[in-house]
Amino acid sequence: MMDIASVCLVGGTGFVGRAVAEQLASSGLRVRVLTRYDQNAAPVKVLPTVEVAVGNCHDAGDLMAAFEDMDAVVNCVGILHEGRRSTFQRAHVELPRKVAEACRKSGVQHVLHVSALGAAADGPSAYQRSKAAGEAALREAAGVLPWTIFRPSVVFGEGDRFLNMFAQLVRAFPVIPLARARARFQPIWVEDVGRAIAGSIGNLETFGQVYPLCGPRTYTLEELVRYVAELLGRKPRIMALSDGLAGLQAAVFERLPGKLITRDNLRSMSVDNVCGCEFPALFGFSPAALEAVVPAYLAGIRPRDRYNTFRYRAGRQS
Repeated sequence: MMDIASVCLVGGTGFVGRAVAEQLASSGLRVRVLTRYDQNAAPVKVLPTVEVAVGNCHDAGDLMAAFEDMDAVVNCVGILHEGRRSTFQRAHVELPRKVAEACRKSGVQHVLHVSALGAAADGPSAYQRSKAAGEAALREAAGVLPWTIFRPSVVFGEGDRFLNMFAQLVRAFPVIPLARARARFQPIWVEDVGRAIAGSIGNLETFGQVYPLCGPRTYTLEELVRYVAELLGRKPRIMALSDGLAGLQAAVFERLPGKLITRDNLRSMSVDNVCGCEFPALFGFSPAALEAVVPAYLAGIRPRDRYNTFRYRAGRQS
């Protein structure tokens, strides 16, 4: 095990990044969060060992400055939808290369990278292909610098953009036209992702490894929507769309603010987003069940849900 005292987070103000920051801070490690805008770091500023570095993660000089005196670096940057300024190529391929190069030049001892389950050079979506290209770029740029890559399935937790989106839809509409209703997912709690990443920093056993991260159960998309509706006491009619109608829906939605779904998202969902393997025993805990966590933040805390959540947070052993 390396002697790690300080960690810099790139993308540390995002959904997964905040969970990693909390785990590192609770371990007493010094944490530096690189962010372009100081106000974005408000949620992590309250953590006792966190400092904020304002800079552009796409600027090599800002990366070098942020990585100075850091023992390890975690890159959590990722996007689901492309925009005019934010493309898969820039966020998923060019940035990992820049991060690894800056780590190598700054004397960082370990670089960790959050990719995505389904990343593949021949994947059906641009998202999946860009994630695979980013992994390759990071490995090449890192050279002899130790690296570890994580591929989480859909990540859920308080403030997620997945189950919360379905909650908004079932609250608003009596009928839900659902694309890829039979697509399969194996969701994992954001705190478990953060815990796995934080526990891997400086661990020699994780060097050069790629870890799929999934929860304990597989669901179809329709099952997840029905579960959310049940929690909220709603009974919407769910209409599974044909591929043709799903493509038409996505083509319309990707042009609207918020981009609920895009045609590239549909292509990602044409392959199952499941691990097909056990949760890595190396991490020393078992991932939380979705049913033990989601009711607490989606439907309001009820006594039994609260106790289940506390039990899972209290240090689950495999």
